[in-house]
Amino acid sequence: MDKEEILLIIREGSIDITKLKPLLSDMNTADIAEILEDLDREKIIQLFRILPKAIASEVFAFMDSDQQQLIIEALTDDEIGEIMDKLFVDDAVDVIEELPANVVTRVLQSVHSEKRKLINQILQYPDDSAGSIMTTEFVALREDVKVREAFDDIRATGLNKETIYTCYVIREDRLLVGVISAKVLMLARPQERIADIMDTNVVFAYTTDDQETIADQFQKYGFLAMPVVDKEQRLVGIITVDDIVDVIVEENTEDMEKMAALVPSDDPYLKTSIVQHARNRFVWMLVLMLSATITGTIISSFENGLMVLPILMSFIPMLMNTGGIAGSQSSTLIIRGMAVGEIGLKDISFVVWKEIRVGMLCGLGLGLVNFIRVYIMNNHDALLCITVTLSLFCTILMAKTVGSILPIVAKRLKIDPAIMSAPLLTTIVDAVSLIIFFSISKVILDL
Repeated sequence: MDKEEILLIIREGSIDITKLKPLLSDMNTADIAEILEDLDREKIIQLFRILPKAIASEVFAFMDSDQQQLIIEALTDDEIGEIMDKLFVDDAVDVIEELPANVVTRVLQSVHSEKRKLINQILQYPDDSAGSIMTTEFVALREDVKVREAFDDIRATGLNKETIYTCYVIREDRLLVGVISAKVLMLARPQERIADIMDTNVVFAYTTDDQETIADQFQKYGFLAMPVVDKEQRLVGIITVDDIVDVIVEENTEDMEKMAALVPSDDPYLKTSIVQHARNRFVWMLVLMLSATITGTIISSFENGLMVLPILMSFIPMLMNTGGIAGSQSSTLIIRGMAVGEIGLKDISFVVWKEIRVGMLCGLGLGLVNFIRVYIMNNHDALLCITVTLSLFCTILMAKTVGSILPIVAKRLKIDPAIMSAPLLTTIVDAVSLIIFFSISKVILDL
């Protein structure tokens, strides 16, 4: 039975809700969480209560913060503690970070003291750092044990670990000395020592490393998990690929918002207040509005020429819009290339030269179409056609060049390149396109 059929049964009320227990138990926990999203407050609590305890904690991890708070308010302290204790530490931290302070206090008081200590430890790491997204539930093996003994350890503790596919080898002082996969363990002879078959070339992260850097390493090496160490290279946790997927979504969303001239927000659209939405948008709108003063000044300085030939005014929007699109295309591609590691700071000359050639081809194509259009619509005025077409060509060439340079320069200055794609690029392209247009008009049309 699929999700829609179960929702229909619940909404129609044609079956005792307790009869849904075996149906829900066979479903994926993420799908159960989606079902709960579409129900009212009372039915959410009813359905959650009939879930087996092992499944309930997994479903709870997939629920949004509002529903998690609803469930917590409906449960006893013992029930809350039982759910939180079954969650992996990184999931428990994610839950707590989204809850109001008064609810967090109750949750932490309900959690086992050892788990509470681990949660508080991770909460102390800086936001967006490796330490803030790691979990402390991993398989650690001693380098002097044999494969047979390693399997005994995994069987004894693996059920409560985030992953057993990658195991980490440590010494008595928890110093990370190697890594070994489940595949290598299964193919090894029982009497072999871990030290003899482990991989000592370990790629790890420090607790203070930025999460975006960690995501790049996951993509580069194809990891399922990565160890996290402290300054003395003692193993303190691991980051798993499911956490990195969340990081990638978060970072991409942030870049998209910056490229759209928005102040990034951690809250979903529907849960963000109107005032907060306005605040997030107002700053860059103000910057762009004030930057229009530059273009206004340039137009005013050419006021006499426009009075002599008013038709020139009609071409300004076309030039500015085309230049803006050309610049945005280049900056978007460059930002994306840098984000996935295709483009580095050393590639600036190659990138700029490539975008110049692309701009020349686009400028020639659009210029030809524009020449014909202006020639037909403006009484076969050849000089006007040449003026507008040459201005368009130079504007596109300039926009492509600026659009490719700004993100790389921003990266070198340790500024987020996404910021360059909207406010600064728009201002520069608009201003320079007007200067190009009016300068060419003065020369060709003798204004």
